[in-house]
Amino acid sequence: MIQYRIDVAEPAAHRFQVTLTVERPDADCVLALPVWIPGSYMVREFSRHVSGLQARQGSAQRPVVALDKTTWRVACTGRAALVLRYEVYAFDPSVRCAYLDDERGFFNPTSLCLSVRGREGVPHALRIAQLPRGWDVATAMPPAEPAAHGPAHSYLCADYDELADHPVELGRFWRGSFEAGGVAHELVVSGAWPRFDAQRLLADTQRICTAQIAFWHGADATPDAVPFQRYVFLLNVVEDGYGGLEHRASTALIANRRDLPRQGQPETSEGYQTLLGLISHEYFHTWNVKRLKPLEFGRYDYSRENYTELLWFFEGFTSYYDDLFLRRIGLMSVDRYLRALGRTLNAVASTPGQRVQSVAEASFDAWVKYYRPDENSLNVTVSYYAKGSLLAWLLDMRLRTAGTGTLDDLMRTLWQRHATTGLCETDVLDAVREQAGPPLADELAHWIHARAELPLAPALAVMGLHTPTEAPTKTSWATRWGLKLSESGGSVVVKGVLRGSCAEAAGVSAGDEILAVDGWRVRRLEDARQWVAPDAACEWLVGRGQRVRRLTFDPTQGTAIQPVSLTLQTGLDDTTRARRSAWLGE
Repeated sequence: MIQYRIDVAEPAAHRFQVTLTVERPDADCVLALPVWIPGSYMVREFSRHVSGLQARQGSAQRPVVALDKTTWRVACTGRAALVLRYEVYAFDPSVRCAYLDDERGFFNPTSLCLSVRGREGVPHALRIAQLPRGWDVATAMPPAEPAAHGPAHSYLCADYDELADHPVELGRFWRGSFEAGGVAHELVVSGAWPRFDAQRLLADTQRICTAQIAFWHGADATPDAVPFQRYVFLLNVVEDGYGGLEHRASTALIANRRDLPRQGQPETSEGYQTLLGLISHEYFHTWNVKRLKPLEFGRYDYSRENYTELLWFFEGFTSYYDDLFLRRIGLMSVDRYLRALGRTLNAVASTPGQRVQSVAEASFDAWVKYYRPDENSLNVTVSYYAKGSLLAWLLDMRLRTAGTGTLDDLMRTLWQRHATTGLCETDVLDAVREQAGPPLADELAHWIHARAELPLAPALAVMGLHTPTEAPTKTSWATRWGLKLSESGGSVVVKGVLRGSCAEAAGVSAGDEILAVDGWRVRRLEDARQWVAPDAACEWLVGRGQRVRRLTFDPTQGTAIQPVSLTLQTGLDDTTRARRSAWLGE
C-alpha cells in the first residue's frame, strides 16, 4: 500500500506538509508528480510548488536525486518502508491545483501526491491530519475502514488513478444532501454570504441531477444503473470567478458569490442561471468524458500531454446539453435559452479563426492554444466548446427534421456501446450512419474537419427560428468594428483586433490605448457615439508604446460584424410547431 499523510500545519503560509510512505520499496524507487490534471488540457508543472523533499528508511537518510523537472529517484537498501516528506506551496484559487489559507483549504491529489513508479495499481491510502479547529473535510474519496486504516478523515482508493480523481475541500462550509436516482448526493458551499437560499440551490441541483440520470439510464433506473455510489459538488464562491472541473464522482466549481440565490428573492437572475448551467455542465461530464471517454484516455499518462481530436464532442456536446437541461426542467425560460444560444451563435460567427482551424484541430491543439490565448487567438483558433455546441445543435436539428430520432438517442447508443471501451470518431460516425443514413454521417465528418462556418441557417429556418440582424445602434462599436477592449479606470486599451474587420483596416493594433476620437478624450469607446454620426469616418488618437499615433477610422473599410438575435417564428404548420416544442420542452 502507498500511504499519504496531509498536514494542514501552516495555513497562513499556504503550505501543505506531505508524508509519503512506500512499503517494501524497490531498490531504485522512482517518484513523479503529474504535469497536468485530466479535464484541463494544459501542462501546468505542479512540481514547481514542491520543496524540501527528503527521504528516510528507518533511521537512515536516503539521497533524493532529481531525474527531470517532475521525477525523482531514491536508492533504497533492504525492504524497510521508505518515508518521504516534502512541502507543497498552495495558493492557486482555481479548481485545478491546490489552495490553503487560514480560512479554507482545497487540493487535487495531482498537485500534492507523488506517484510511485510501478506501484500505481496498488491501493493508495490518504489521511488528512492536523486540521485547524472547527475545520471539516468534504470529498467523494472512499472512506477507509476506521478499524483497519486509522482515524477520521482517512480514505482508501483502489489505485493512483482513483486517488487523482477526487478533489478535497477543507474548512468551514455549508453542506446539504439529497437523493437523485436513488443515489446520495452532497452539495458543499464554501465562502457563501449569510442568508443565501441554500434550500433552493439544493432543490434545483437535485432537479438537474434527476433529469440527467433519467437521460442516461431511463426514468425508472435503479441505483445500480448509476455509475457511482455517491456524488459530491464542491462549490467555492468568490468575489469574481467562474469555472469547473469534472471528476468521476464529484466536481470542483468556482462561481461568483453574488450569483447564489438569495432568500426572499424568488426571481431567477442571469447569474444564478449561469451557476446552474455550470452545475449541469460538470454533472453531465460524469458520463460524457469520465466514463464515455476518448479512446486515447484509456490510461492517462500524467507525465506528458494526452492528445485527442474529440474535445468538440466531449466538451462541445456537453456545452449544448448544459443549458438545454435547464430549459427542459423549467429552470430556464424559452426566451432566456434562445438568448444564450444566440450569444454562442454570434460568438462563433465573429471568430475569424473558424476559417483557419477545424474543431478537430482545435481539440488536438488545446494544450498550446486554447488554454494560452493571446491577442491573435480569435483570428487563428476556434473554441471547441462553442463551435462544438453548435455542431451538436445542428446534428440534433438534422436528426429531428429527418424523423430519425434525436441527439439524445445517439448519445445513449454511444454510452451503451462504448462506456467501458473508449470512443473514437469512427464510432460516432458509425452510430450516426446507423441512425440516420450515410449522407448525414458524411456531413458530420465534414463539419468536424472543415475550416469553415457551419450551415446553420437552413436548420434555424426549418425549426421555426428567426434571426433578425441587430440594429447598428444597438450593437456596441467594439463588437461591430471587430475590437476586443479592456475599459477600466478611465483607460481604453485594445486587447485584440479581428482579422478582416474595420478596426484592422484602420491600422488599430493590440496594445493600443484609445485616447481620443475626433479630438475628444474618451474613457469609454461608446461615449464617442455622442459626437460621431453613425457610420461616419473619424480620427482616432491612440497611444502605442511611448508614441502617439493618428489613425483614420472609416467604417466602410473592412467588414462590420452584425450580430443576430434568435426569436420564435409564428404561424408555423403543425409539424414544425410540434418539432420545435419537443426540442424546447414547451
